[in-house]
Amino acid sequence: MMDKMKKELNGLKQTEIEDYEINSRTMFVEPVVYGSKIYSRVVEVEDEFLLPFKPLDLIKKSCNYYGVDYESRKRGTRQLIGYFRKLSIIIEPTYHIYFFPTVSPLKPECIWIAFEHVECYRRIAAQKTMITFRNKQSHIFPVPVSTIEVQMLRTSLLKTKLMQRIESNGRKFFNKANGPQLINASESSLEYDAYSKDPK
Repeated sequence: MMDKMKKELNGLKQTEIEDYEINSRTMFVEPVVYGSKIYSRVVEVEDEFLLPFKPLDLIKKSCNYYGVDYESRKRGTRQLIGYFRKLSIIIEPTYHIYFFPTVSPLKPECIWIAFEHVECYRRIAAQKTMITFRNKQSHIFPVPVSTIEVQMLRTSLLKTKLMQRIESNGRKFFNKANGPQLINASESSLEYDAYSKDPK
C-alpha cells in the first residue's frame, strides 16, 4: 500500500514550507513518501507545495488556525448529518472551506479534497476517478467514483445543514436585536411629536 503512494519527486517544482494553512485556494491534499516520512502534496488553484506534515496533521493544524479543533469539527459533522465514517470537515465556513476524505483519515493513503473546487468527476477505472476542478485542471485519484459521489453528496448536505442553522440563528438574532429598537424608536417619535407641539 505504501509503495502505491510513492512518487518521483525530483521533477516536481514543489517548495517545502512549514507555515501553511489550508485556505480557499486549496484544491486537494494528498500523501507522498518523502524519504522515510509521509509528507503532504498540497495543490492550489495556481500553485503546489510539499509540506512536512501528514495530510491529517495538516487538516488538524488548519482547523486550529481557524479557531476550532479537529475533534470538535468531527462532532459537529456527526450532529449535523448523522454520519460516523469518512467524515467531511468544515475547516472554515465563512470562506466555504469544506474538505472530505477519500478513505478513513487514519489510513496513510487518505486524500483530502475541497468540495467547493470540484466541478465534475467521472470513472476512469474500477478504482480510479478523474476529477475536474473549477480551474479546469484534471487529476486522477485512486478512488472508486462511487466514493467520490457519496462524499460529495454528504458534504453538500453538511453545507446545507450548516447554512440553515446559521440563517435560522441570524433571523432569531435580528428579531431580538431589532425588537427593542423599534419600541424605542416609537417612543422617541412620540416624545418628538410632543415637544414639537409644545409652544415653549
